[in-house]
This record gives sequence, structure tokens and C-alpha cells, in this order.
Amino acid sequence: MLNINNPSLLSFLVSSEDDGIAVTNPAIGEVLGYVPIQTEQAIEQCIEQASIGQKRWAAMAAKERSGLLRCWFELIMENKEDLARLMTLEQGKPLAEAQGEVVYGASFVEWFAEEAKRTNGETIPAIAGNKRLMTIKQPVGVACAITPWNFPIAMITRKAAPALAAGCSFIVKPAELTPLCAFAVAELAYQAGIPRDVLQVVLGQDAPTVGSIFTSHPLIRKLSFTGSTQVGRILMEKSAHDIKRTSMELGGNAPFIVFDDANIEAAVQGALASKFRNAGQTCVCANRFYVHSSIYDQFVTKFDAAVQQLNVGNGLEDGVQVGPVISLQAKQNIQALTERAIEQGANPVSSWQPLDGLFVAPVVLKDVTHQMDIVSQEIFGPVAPVIAFDSDEELIEMANDTIYGLASYFYSQNIHRVWKIAEALEYGMVGINEGIISTEVAPFGGVKQSGIGREGGKQGIDEYLDIKYLCFGGS
Repeated sequence: MLNINNPSLLSFLVSSEDDGIAVTNPAIGEVLGYVPIQTEQAIEQCIEQASIGQKRWAAMAAKERSGLLRCWFELIMENKEDLARLMTLEQGKPLAEAQGEVVYGASFVEWFAEEAKRTNGETIPAIAGNKRLMTIKQPVGVACAITPWNFPIAMITRKAAPALAAGCSFIVKPAELTPLCAFAVAELAYQAGIPRDVLQVVLGQDAPTVGSIFTSHPLIRKLSFTGSTQVGRILMEKSAHDIKRTSMELGGNAPFIVFDDANIEAAVQGALASKFRNAGQTCVCANRFYVHSSIYDQFVTKFDAAVQQLNVGNGLEDGVQVGPVISLQAKQNIQALTERAIEQGANPVSSWQPLDGLFVAPVVLKDVTHQMDIVSQEIFGPVAPVIAFDSDEELIEMANDTIYGLASYFYSQNIHRVWKIAEALEYGMVGINEGIISTEVAPFGGVKQSGIGREGGKQGIDEYLDIKYLCFGGS
């Protein structure tokens, strides 16, 4: 049930399915409540309001915007427990993980509250004595975003905070499966003093309709999307008509590499953190494991022993480390991919059996080859296929053999190898002897078909700013 300490966070709920979308707890199948949906005309009105509000917001002093964002951050932190409970109820991840995401999501608001005061231009040495050259940075205008269900707070704040800090207005369409957190954090923004026309949450009859409005409306100048590469291609194509700016954080197929000189105990712990966080439902989680043949059996044995200790269940229960997957379709996809790998010759290290409901038992697969389907497809579930390799050259070729290039990980204690592999991996992010790499202070994003643009770090706010060059003559 939606029992929380701050009922104002739920003021957006409507009374019945006739007025909105039902939100269901994936752990037990209970309907949590109904979230309002808007017509196409209503969403277009939201965009028009955002355009009007953006001009007032951009005219506000950067320090004042910074103060409002700081207040938003503080309110998110004050309501951390309620937000985490909402997240576990609608998304399924264990409560401790949900609490971690709330803090992580809030960190972007805190970071960009400071960056709002640092959107500096520059002076340029002139080529003639009677000229003065400089640049200034200005907000792109109305920005919109489409966010996924797996990180229902962090994926919003990572986009909204830099947009607002830059002076843009911001409209977000959260995933229909996990909209509660989106409306709740927006309510806290309003309580912090951020105008309602400057930050808006919308849901339509279906996702493609909202996407079409966002990509075609002339008042929207920037679209940020986190989701599949397939959908990202469609949104980029549609955005091209108006030459809208886009940021795309798309699919991943992260390799996790363990060299023969690695600290195996540390690699096992890093593998657990990277692979099984959020039941394996993250775009940067390890998707395929490459282990040097000389330590393959040792690593697999220790890794599997640790995986067998993971407790699967309702995320609100004490001691649960792996919650449900998000939907029946997701479970079926994971099971089909795993069963196909077994048909192709992979073997579960320990007994693997289907679980009831939307739960999937974590499993380590050995005897996997690089040619199997499970290696080339994003699993998005708690399944860890482990592949043996013999040389650095063979490893690099296999690791880069994918259209994706978001995150990668490797463990080695050889400094010469560290530099060589870090530079050779064709990925936007590389974790070296580390399984968790995301932070608000560093740029997040991929290469190849994993997307364009960066979120977080000092680079994140530039995605929402235009550079204007000024040339003063007659000096």
C-alpha cells in the first residue's frame, strides 16, 4: 500500500483507471494507484506554457536558480525514505538500493545547482586592434526528456537538473510502469519554489504519441532520451526534421574482464555489484564476462558461490538483494535467452530453476562461447555468462565486437596492461578494478550505437546551452 509519511507527494493520484494509468507492484501484483494521463492537446498546451515560463526562468539570475535547485535537493533528501519506498513499490528494487538511488538522483540536483553559476563564456584574442571577440552561453529553450523505468528518479534528475540550471524549461515523460517517483520528485520541486510551468511531468495515451509530439513540436529545441537503441534511432530521425538537439543514452553490452594478474576476490565482488544490481536491469551492468583461461575455473567457482548467497524476494523485506524483474515480458525474454544459451552448450554452474511471479533466479553460466546469442544481446536480467580467453589481443577483439559502446570493466594489477586495455576498449566509460562507476561529478555516456552526448560532470550542462559568438567592431 502507498503508506508514506508525506502524503503531499501523492497529491497527483486520480481515483480510477477511467482517469489514468494503473501502477502495479511487480513483486506482488497489487495495484498501487492511478496516475493521470493527458490528451495530445493537453501536452501541447504544456509545451506552450513551458515556452512562456522558460523566458522568465532564463531571465532569472543564475544564483537565484541555483538557490531553488539547492532547496529541491534538500527536500529530496528530507523525503528520502518516502521516495525510496515508492520506488521499491512501483519498480521492485530492494529498499536499500532504492535509498541509494534517491541519494544518487539528488546528487545531480546538488551538483548542477552549483554548475548553474558557472556557465562561463570566454574572451578571444582579436585578429584586429579595433575588434573585441567573446562568447556567451545561453539556454537552448524548452527541453524535453523520455526516461526509462529502471531508475525512475535518477534518470529524471540527471536530465532535469542541468536543464533547469542552464535556464531551460523541462518536460519529462516517465515510463508508464514507474511514474510515481517522477510526479513525487516534481512535487518537491514545486515545494522548493521551481515554477510549475518550468518543470512538468506528462503521460499520454501511449509512448509513441508523446514521442511524436516531442519530436515534432516547433517550440521544443532539445530532446534527451534514455532507452533502447531501436527507439533512439526513431527519435533521432524524427527530431532531424526541425534539427532539434538530442542526447541519447541507449543500449549497452558491457564486457567485464578478469585478467590472470587480477585480484580475484576483488573481481568477484565487483562482478556481483555490476551484474546483479537492480536484478541486472541496468544499461551499464556487466552483460558478458571474459576471464583468462588460467584462472577461469577459480573465478567461476568463487563467483557462483557468491551468487548463490543472493536472496531473491520482495524488495521491502529485510535481507533481499535481488527483487523482481519489471514485467512478465521481461521475465520471458530473460528465460528464453538463458534457455537458448543452454541449448547452444552453456551450463549453469549451479542448479537453475524458474521462480514464481516476476522473480528470476540469479545464475552463472560457464562453457559460454563468444558466438552464442546471449553474448551479443543485452540480457537485462540476473544472468552472468562467462567466457574464457587466452591473450590480450583476443580479448580486445571480442570485447569490442558489438555495435554498443556504453560501459566496460576490467580487473588487472599490471599498470602497463591497464593503460593498454583502457585505451583499446571502444566504450564511453571504463571501470578499472571497479564495478560501480556512475557518479554525478563525471560524464556519463557512450560511443557507437550506445548514444551521443554526456550527462553529469561539468559536461552535462553544456547539453542544454548554446554558444553565441559576439564580435564587437569599432573599438
